[in-house]
Amino acid sequence: MKLLVPVKRVLDFNVKVRVKADQSGVDLANLKMSMNPFDEIAVEEAVRLKEKGVATDILAVSIGPMQAQDTLRTAMAMGADRALLIQTDEDLQPLAVAKVLKALVDIEQPDLVILGKQAIDGDNNAVGQMLAALMGRPQATFASKIEVSGGVATVTREVDGGLQTIAVDLPAVITADLRLNEPRFASLPNIMKARKKPLDIKPLAEFGADTAPRLQVTKVSEPETRKAGIKVAGAADLVARLKNEAGVL
Repeated sequence: MKLLVPVKRVLDFNVKVRVKADQSGVDLANLKMSMNPFDEIAVEEAVRLKEKGVATDILAVSIGPMQAQDTLRTAMAMGADRALLIQTDEDLQPLAVAKVLKALVDIEQPDLVILGKQAIDGDNNAVGQMLAALMGRPQATFASKIEVSGGVATVTREVDGGLQTIAVDLPAVITADLRLNEPRFASLPNIMKARKKPLDIKPLAEFGADTAPRLQVTKVSEPETRKAGIKVAGAADLVARLKNEAGVL
């Protein structure tokens, strides 16, 4: 069984976000970048499926600049067998990403595509669903548990009402939720081994996908600064302040 795991290079979740002076986007200059946390969970799940003997080949793919090679090396250090960088300096929108992945799926013919439910930079939560629609194949989103047997994936999903368990025929698309697993740490020996694993680089144009933007960002701004709280002497003081200052009583 072949698995395809898309991963995205994003601003590290520990880094404070800075908005550009012209409010055209987020300033990424000289800031730490890392693998999208939800994609890291997807890689871990793919590796676990291989360790169980379910999968035989794991291909990690990233669509982005040349620096995304570091993200793919991390995926291979975690256990992916090979990697592909679809090189572009464009900031592709979710539909464009889904179309490029669909073109890759047509070439690789994976049995299962596992990716994070969303990327922490745009929080669109759309690529997995769009990809499944373009493929015309089943999807299981927000997965917190995955079991694969006999050409069927049984997936437990986190939904508003609790947990939902569904079965989807393969090939299929699954998006990983936060509680699916705890990603392993890429050890130094595995990082060294990852340097010897194959990493191909192909230009975006080679896949012939329509990546024209459908959305336009008009402005990006930081949230308003929260006002400092106040201390009250007691219940009577609180009631007085609510009445006189806040006007809620």
